[in-house]
Amino acid sequence: MEYRIKSDTFELADIFECGQCFRWNKEENGSYTGVFHKNVLNVDKKDDEVIFKGICEGNIEKICTNYFDLNRDYSKIKEELSKIDDNLKTSVEYGKGIRILNQDLWETIISFIISANNNIPRIKGIIERLSKAYGNKIEYEGKEYYTFPTPEQLKNVSVQDFRSLGLGFRDIRLYETTHMILDKEVDLNGLSKMPTKKAREELLRLSGVGPKVADCILLFSTLKRFDVFPIDVWVRRVMNELYIKNADENKVTKNEIQKLANEKFGAMKGLAQQYLFYWKRENA
Repeated sequence: MEYRIKSDTFELADIFECGQCFRWNKEENGSYTGVFHKNVLNVDKKDDEVIFKGICEGNIEKICTNYFDLNRDYSKIKEELSKIDDNLKTSVEYGKGIRILNQDLWETIISFIISANNNIPRIKGIIERLSKAYGNKIEYEGKEYYTFPTPEQLKNVSVQDFRSLGLGFRDIRLYETTHMILDKEVDLNGLSKMPTKKAREELLRLSGVGPKVADCILLFSTLKRFDVFPIDVWVRRVMNELYIKNADENKVTKNEIQKLANEKFGAMKGLAQQYLFYWKRENA
């Protein structure tokens, strides 16, 4: 299957290297191959043409349009954000091809629990081992890929089984959250109908989900809430350097950052965060 679009708001590295996803890997030719839902997709860009090809469960055009949020006008978003101030304008120009993906909610929850106090190569490795052990195999272009396991596929996985995948202290978190979902203690299907504050409170009930992880889930999953502002070490740094200017970065509180983000970026603060985060981390 193959699908092509012309786009000047779609850059491979900006999308796949901006910290929002962990199952996309760069190929020798500069394209990226990833697994999502029951699909294996390779994405390449030549001039202004984006080429999607792979194995898809269903219509490749619909699948790509949904997952890559292709119906959203990112030119307008960037124009609006660039008006806020020169700092944001600079970061938007740097990450001009970022698009926030519509990632599966369950996979996003587990992926960001795994991401806590972790680095991207390790996160990717753990998720790959988890998928290979408990997901379904898909063969594409002579290689084996594995779907992300469902809660039902993890039903009989023990804490020790999780630990053997290299999860460390997160093993009990994955076990507990899996069983909270299986036991319907938190209804994932109901989150999309809730206002952001209520959805965030529900996510915070899950084992291993703190404020930053909850905000990442809200922003990067199909919940798609742009009115959250995940704060990690890079976001604290960039907000302090550009706006707060405290001589001791460690004294800057998350409440202080959230208040400033609300005032400056409003309902677009999740998008502003992503441009600022990517620009700061890549230019550290």
